[in-house]
Amino acid sequence: VQLQASGGGLVQAGDSLRLSCLASGSTFSHYSMGWFRLAPGKEREFVAAMTWSGGSTYYADSVKGRFTISRDNAKNTAYLHMNSLKPEDTAVYYCAADYGNWRGGDYWGQGTQVTVSS
Repeated sequence: VQLQASGGGLVQAGDSLRLSCLASGSTFSHYSMGWFRLAPGKEREFVAAMTWSGGSTYYADSVKGRFTISRDNAKNTAYLHMNSLKPEDTAVYYCAADYGNWRGGDYWGQGTQVTVSS
């Protein structure tokens, strides 16, 4: 499966943003999807994941209550809805996929930059 993330940009603190991850090359509904982020000087951080069935979601404590992961199998796309953005959310966001259950991401897309100004 090939993944292409998009939707990043420059926003102000408190704003919302929606990231998209378009999958191609395989049956999207068979894949669990996730998002990670990498900020300058920091280690890669898990953000959110959703199982292939959509029945379970997982979130980092740092984004719980503000971010929501979703998927639209008809559009082969996973989303990360980000609300109440904070400057510390500034990072390059990457989408990832696993065939079947979520295991941390065997397949990765390119990143999309999110910058939150204070």
